[in-house]
Amino acid sequence: MVIQNHFDKEFILRFFEMNESGKATPTTILTLLEEAAAEHCLSIGEGLYKLAGQGIGWVLVSGIMKIDRYPFYKERIKVRTWLSNYSSVRGIRENLILDEKGGIIGRAKGLWVFFDIHARRPKEIFQNIKSKWSFWPEESIRHNISQKIPSIVDPDHTLEFKVNRFDTDMIRHLNNIKYLQWALESIPDSIIRRFNLHSIDGRFLHEAQLGDVLVSHTQKCPNSSNAYLHLVKNKKTDRVCATARSEWIDH
Repeated sequence: MVIQNHFDKEFILRFFEMNESGKATPTTILTLLEEAAAEHCLSIGEGLYKLAGQGIGWVLVSGIMKIDRYPFYKERIKVRTWLSNYSSVRGIRENLILDEKGGIIGRAKGLWVFFDIHARRPKEIFQNIKSKWSFWPEESIRHNISQKIPSIVDPDHTLEFKVNRFDTDMIRHLNNIKYLQWALESIPDSIIRRFNLHSIDGRFLHEAQLGDVLVSHTQKCPNSSNAYLHLVKNKKTDRVCATARSEWIDH
């Protein structure tokens, strides 16, 4: 629903989106953020499948998600999303996650690029989209999502994953939600059971496609008891596909 300068989308949390304690998982939250963005596109007559038919899509380049409280099974939440800034080929999307009383339980910011699927390069955003989309020069979270994530020197944990058919999206590359999932998979179970993911700050550097084998590395941040660095790279080419930094808090 478009309200003045932002778009609201309500969700009721479903069983398969929960972890074992009945709370939404980090990948669930990221999925709902992407769904809200997709519906925002649809609300102005520029839905993702319409754009795909023209050989165009949106690609997430970088972003941060910060969750103060994960919603429970059957809880009703609202994602409020808007565009805070544009360039010729990029847009910064802001997000607030609200509970039923309107309290903020999460925030997210992402830098999205308008993308030519066939040429595999950025394309100028259609003027029709810019003129119809809500715009609000207000930040949901103050954070530089273009700043480089520190490199991993000596990983503490490593796992391998193969990009299968249903891991890819309409852009025909590995979806960014899978990067988050695979980055977190390499964190020890003892951490996952004791702590909640409080924030994750990520950069998507190179595409991964069907059949690629990716290696997920995790390293505990020096001088920090609750922060980790993540790196996902192509095993064959050694090219870094994504980097991230996560912070964790007690349940």
